[in-house]
Amino acid sequence: MPSQRFALPSEVPGLAARRIAADILDGVLHKQRTLDEQLDGAAAHPGLKTLSDRDRALMRRLVATILRRLGTLGHLLSRLLDRGIPTDAPRAQSALLIGAAQILWMDVPDHAAVDLSVRLVQSDRRAAKYAGLVNAVLRRCAREGQPLIDEVKSQTLDIPPWLLARWTAHYGESVARDIALAISYEPSLDITVKSDPEQWASRLHGEILPTATVRTLLQGSVKMLPGFIEGHWWVQDAAAALPGRLFGEIAGKSIADFCAAPGGKTAQLVHAGARVTAVDRSPARMARLRDNLTRLSLEAETVVADAAEWPGTKSGEGFDGILIDAPCTSTGTIRRHPDVAWLRQEVDIAALAALQKRLLQKAVTLLRPGGTLVYCTCSLEPEEGEQAIAALLASESGMRRAPIEAGEVAGLQEIVTAEGDLRTLPCHLPHPDPRLAGLDGFYAARLVKS
Repeated sequence: MPSQRFALPSEVPGLAARRIAADILDGVLHKQRTLDEQLDGAAAHPGLKTLSDRDRALMRRLVATILRRLGTLGHLLSRLLDRGIPTDAPRAQSALLIGAAQILWMDVPDHAAVDLSVRLVQSDRRAAKYAGLVNAVLRRCAREGQPLIDEVKSQTLDIPPWLLARWTAHYGESVARDIALAISYEPSLDITVKSDPEQWASRLHGEILPTATVRTLLQGSVKMLPGFIEGHWWVQDAAAALPGRLFGEIAGKSIADFCAAPGGKTAQLVHAGARVTAVDRSPARMARLRDNLTRLSLEAETVVADAAEWPGTKSGEGFDGILIDAPCTSTGTIRRHPDVAWLRQEVDIAALAALQKRLLQKAVTLLRPGGTLVYCTCSLEPEEGEQAIAALLASESGMRRAPIEAGEVAGLQEIVTAEGDLRTLPCHLPHPDPRLAGLDGFYAARLVKS
């Protein structure tokens, strides 16, 4: 639990939000804790309860901006600091990052950004001695920061070198740079609606994508937006909404959804009329899935189990379809989850690929003859996508690829590979406003059991 005190009634406005932002940054950068676990659920930062909705939104945006531009901020501060960022006081590092991010990319007056960062340092015993340094560096940042960033002109600074090298090798240097640029923008809010996307695009001040997802730039608490409480829609990136559609007509069919929580794809399948069994190993995540289905007035059978070990239905009947949204490095979601870039390491890929192999092999055994298997990951790494399916097809003679046609994915030919699989990239779906552009990076393949 963070040691810093929480907001007091007499505290300087905005300081509590920045203190909690510093705690959460420290959790990501020094304690390997994800943003999700620090922002929601039982392990969330206790100070969040003290913040107003406005301050909570500011804190989230501040943390996301810093993580999205961490490489650029590191480069900038190294130019402004003669001896580098202090390593003996994490709060001094956080204060510098928070102040610089506000000065460069957020609608906060420079003097307020500097003052609050100095106060942040002064309130921490170990960092207090650096208050003068933080003040001087951030004042220099306000004068010289933008020219120093323009001098570099490279979003690739904000991608870990090992990841950029992989993307360059697999997609080419130009596409890798386009991916890095797309990730640098704060993403829109994508929602899947039960019906009448035109009405919801109007009510949410958004627009309808070719895939029928409604995309909006509205910010703040999702729960406060029209239609959420009533269960008319759910949050789901446009790319994440595509794999569930690859089964075709599924009314009345039995579909197992492996690794189902938090339930966006389960909701899609149920809404399309399937009899869905949702399987997830996490009781907490499954509870969230059930809550989402209740809000949406949808029903599915739920099973808390490791899908790779799950024996299937008691009757032993095979499923008409199985959807695997496999655990992965999630490198395709960095624009929405910028902590992923700094929490994942290249060594993680092999262990996750082994788990994905086990899930695929289990799905083959639980699929009835003639049944359809849709496998997907929100990863840009070929080991977790193309190579996983190639290995399965090589080892399972009873499985064959059922190529995806562009017409099944709103005519977006660029997201269909030569083999007939789905591959979306963050730089796909361009838009004049870059905040309304892009997709999460997804891979999906459709296989049929003979």
